[in-house]
Amino acid sequence: MKRNPWRVLAAVAIVTAGVGLIVATYILCLDDNSLTQRDFVAYWSAESQFLHGANPYDPAVMLQQERALGLDRNQPIMLYSPPVAFFLGAPFGVFSAKTGLILWLLALLGCLVASIGLLGLLFGRPDDRFYMLGFMFPPALACMSAGQIGIFLLLGLALFLYLHHSRPWLAGVALLPCAMKPHLFLPLAIVLLLWIVTRKAYRILAGFALALAVACALPLAINPHIWSQYFRMMHDGLALNIYAPTLCSTFRLHVARQAPWTQFILEAAACCWAPWYFWTRRDRWRWMEQGMLLLLVAALCSPFGWVTDEAILLPAVLVGLYRALESRRSLLPLWLIAAAALIEVMAGAQITTPYYIWTTPAWLLWYLYATGKFPPSLHHAR
Repeated sequence: MKRNPWRVLAAVAIVTAGVGLIVATYILCLDDNSLTQRDFVAYWSAESQFLHGANPYDPAVMLQQERALGLDRNQPIMLYSPPVAFFLGAPFGVFSAKTGLILWLLALLGCLVASIGLLGLLFGRPDDRFYMLGFMFPPALACMSAGQIGIFLLLGLALFLYLHHSRPWLAGVALLPCAMKPHLFLPLAIVLLLWIVTRKAYRILAGFALALAVACALPLAINPHIWSQYFRMMHDGLALNIYAPTLCSTFRLHVARQAPWTQFILEAAACCWAPWYFWTRRDRWRWMEQGMLLLLVAALCSPFGWVTDEAILLPAVLVGLYRALESRRSLLPLWLIAAAALIEVMAGAQITTPYYIWTTPAWLLWYLYATGKFPPSLHHAR
């Protein structure tokens, strides 16, 4: 069907006006102090220190930087991502805090638009347009509110799902953002390696390895000690001193506070289960089918994470939605889960609150309900 050029022009005008309104709102309403209300303060401060040759993993250095921006507490907001994050995020540290925040949020918005567009292509652009509900996905909105990186991870995942058949090199490169939070994807990474070997899809591995090597090496040109500084911070266990609303972190807090290793029990179990799950389904493995359950289990068993990280679960939630439509299952459970999570996000609940501990299990239960014990094939998926 030939598209009406006036409708296309109107759509472009609406999008342009919307982006312009967002830019104008942030320029008029944001100031440097508002950074301390978002996790972007950690990214900007770390990137700024990194570009100036300082140690971005030093709590004292970070606290000094963030207090200059208006932080009114004695503990800094730390960046726990590996130095790969500096290769992807350092450009934002070139600008002032206010300008960097505006560009960061616009980048998140652009990545969300691109991710939903790619998922729409994966589902064959169905007429019902239910995939557009991704714009109201609570974890994605929480990312926008907190200035977190979950939407960047979502885009990398969506690109992989779309490109792994047709452009394996680019599919591997697209997975690079996932290296910023590898603990979210460890069971998935194990299965990906097994899948690459069984399918001889070595170009995906080569693309990821090349992108990762560049992202790891380039920060060394600015700070030759960046990796040793990162490993020193990890050795000090700073990340484990923060409560995250996950099952693993909650178990350790209430049962074994003095035993950090207990926070990794579920992820270790998931890493043992994942190869069996793949191997028993290797002949019919499809990432948009069997891979979605693996993604949900990996998120559930992660030792550390926030509701903003659940943005990566949008493909699985939408797969469940379309499976439920095909099998005529009720969508009421999804609406109830999404509404409850949306109320929390809109009410301004901090991502550190334990009231978010239920969301990841809820998305998994939705997927299991929507797909059933013997799910029908997803006709629209690649």
